[in-house]
Amino acid sequence: MGADKFLLWRRSALGALAAALLGVTSAGAQDYSSRPIRLVVPQAPGGGTDILARNMAQKLTEVLRQPTVVENRTGAGSLVGTEFVAKAPADGHTLLMGGIFNMVMNKALIKNLSYEPARDFIPLGYISAYPFVMLARNDLPVNNLADLVRYGKERPGRLSYGSGGVGTLQHVWGAVLLNSLGIEALHVPFKGAAPAHQEMMGGRLDVMFDNMSASKQYVQSGKLKGLVVSSAARSPHLAQVPTVNETGLTRFEGESWFGIFAPTGTPPAVVAKLREALAQINREPEFVARIERDGGRLLNIAPAQQQAFLQEEIERWVGLVQKYNVSAD
Repeated sequence: MGADKFLLWRRSALGALAAALLGVTSAGAQDYSSRPIRLVVPQAPGGGTDILARNMAQKLTEVLRQPTVVENRTGAGSLVGTEFVAKAPADGHTLLMGGIFNMVMNKALIKNLSYEPARDFIPLGYISAYPFVMLARNDLPVNNLADLVRYGKERPGRLSYGSGGVGTLQHVWGAVLLNSLGIEALHVPFKGAAPAHQEMMGGRLDVMFDNMSASKQYVQSGKLKGLVVSSAARSPHLAQVPTVNETGLTRFEGESWFGIFAPTGTPPAVVAKLREALAQINREPEFVARIERDGGRLLNIAPAQQQAFLQEEIERWVGLVQKYNVSAD
């Protein structure tokens, strides 16, 4: 075979190979679109995570023109549902509604965790982030964080702080913040946040570090005091409440965030399709308005930085939990 004929043959072969690969990718994407998607929520129906997941499932159905259904898999906190998705076939048909609660805090609090968040999952897109508010009962004689520090140090071990249960963000972040301020406080866990709010309004619980979406109504109505917020900037919902960092008393910055994850090994073409769908949802004015109305903000992180964000959050909170010896036991 002459040199010219060889070059022509080589170009033809490479072209055929490229076309074949493109056909495989297109066929894979086409096959993917033919089956429903399960969005697994590792928490019970009716809570904030479940409500957000159902909204996302509806939006994904509209954008992808592919049925997306929510499946609640509860048990052992969020472990059962999260582990289920980690071990599911990596074909893009079983996704996880994740967040700082199961992607970060479980790693920080649970020894011998049955899954490794940064290894077993691929972030498809982050959705929203919500600051926390340090709430105080109205008859507690404090009006700001400096007052709380003074009050707590004068009564070591007697200041009570509530949570929706051991190992929740309310418990962990409350412990980290109060310990960083040098306050020895008594943790009082409840079965959910609502009973803790009632105890505060009844004057039987001193403080609680809770999500903005649940807290803002009590501060806005004057039923509870808002001392500080955990975000980098003040919230427009409670513009009069300073950030923790503004006080200069300690450094604390954190938001409760949510995202959707797929098992590691999901085909790149499917990952790309889902990422574009989630990015499109995050650009919808109605969706953005809903998140902001609930007290949060859109958490738009470019695909190239999504895995790094998860790893940084894990390292940061694992370090703080260890530093302040916070335990879920």
